[in-house]
Amino acid sequence: MMRGYTATTTRILRQLRADRRTVAMVLLVPSVLLILLYFVYHDSPGFPGAPTLFDRVGITMLGIIPFIVMFLITVITMQRERSTGTLERLMTTPLSKLDLLAGYGTAFSVAAAAQAGVACLIAFWLLALHAAGSVWLVVLIAVLDAVLGVALGLLASAFARTEFQAVQFMPLIVGPQLFLCGLLAPRDQLPRWLQIISDVLPLSYAVHALQEVSNNPGATAVMWRDLTVVAGFVAMALALAAATLRRRTA
Repeated sequence: MMRGYTATTTRILRQLRADRRTVAMVLLVPSVLLILLYFVYHDSPGFPGAPTLFDRVGITMLGIIPFIVMFLITVITMQRERSTGTLERLMTTPLSKLDLLAGYGTAFSVAAAAQAGVACLIAFWLLALHAAGSVWLVVLIAVLDAVLGVALGLLASAFARTEFQAVQFMPLIVGPQLFLCGLLAPRDQLPRWLQIISDVLPLSYAVHALQEVSNNPGATAVMWRDLTVVAGFVAMALALAAATLRRRTA
């Protein structure tokens, strides 16, 4: 079993490395968007001693952008694996569905970690993003957010028949989380029924964890609680993806 898991992980990583456009999208797109965001807010007025608008929005985007990019790449790549018959062939081997998805998830998570690391490097050392807490905590949360995108992408791919259908899951799964996570408006200012929906969406906890790091010099109990919730969503999404993984041919 371990051999099959390792072989699956290695194969996906080699495919990603050979696809230069995907590598560029994984590593560069979040950083380019952050640079664009920096210049959008660069001349915005601020108050002495208070975080700048870029500091407040930028640290949140360090969790959101990797989440979106990794969801999109994962769901499209998995659908491509189905359409080429690779996934069908792998499911005829003794490799369990959970080990199979763990192989895919590990490979994409390695890419997610690289993506989050590059984005945080650009944000803190090139764009001078400031947070009260440790940069390494921001990196940890950004990586976990990207892994969340991977897990939800694996789950969504089980319900798509074509790559076009796979992309259509993005506004369905990502859109509500983006609107209700606290980026556009504080969650406690939303109507009560929207707050209830926000409370069951994982990105809400990821963004709140980043806000905790932004406002506090040390790791807080609330931050660890939020990360535990996000990790639980990742585990649940992977388990559901394994449960819904089916062969499509007899």
